[in-house]
Amino acid sequence: MYSDKVIEHFMSPYNVGTMPQANGIGEIGDPDCGDYCQMFIKVHKDCIEEISFLIFGCAAAVACGSMTTVLAKEKSIEDALRIMEQDVVDALEGLPEAKQHCSNLGVAALRKAIENYFAKQETR
Repeated sequence: MYSDKVIEHFMSPYNVGTMPQANGIGEIGDPDCGDYCQMFIKVHKDCIEEISFLIFGCAAAVACGSMTTVLAKEKSIEDALRIMEQDVVDALEGLPEAKQHCSNLGVAALRKAIENYFAKQETR
C-alpha cells in the first residue's frame, strides 16, 4: 500500500517540532476534526535556512509533511513556492489514490508560512 519512502518518513519524520524563533508560521486544517499541519520557517537572505512541522493526521499526512520540509529546506523562497503537491507525491515514490489529498497539507502550510514571513517583513 505505501512505498518504502512513505514508511521511512512516517516512522522517522524529518524536521519535526516547533521552532521558537520562526519568522514564518503557516497553519492549515482543523485540529478538532481532522488533519492539521503547522509549518515553521526561518528565512535568511531569501533562503529557507531552517524548517520544521507539526502534524495531526494519518501516516501519509506525516510522510507528506516530512517530505515537504526536505524539499523546501535550503531553497530560495521563490523555489519553495514552486513546490507542488505532485512533487511531494513523486518524492515519496507515490501514494495510494485515496491518500493523494495528504500532499496538500504540507505544501499549503509551507505557502502560508511564506505568506506569514512576507507579512511580517512588511510591518517592519
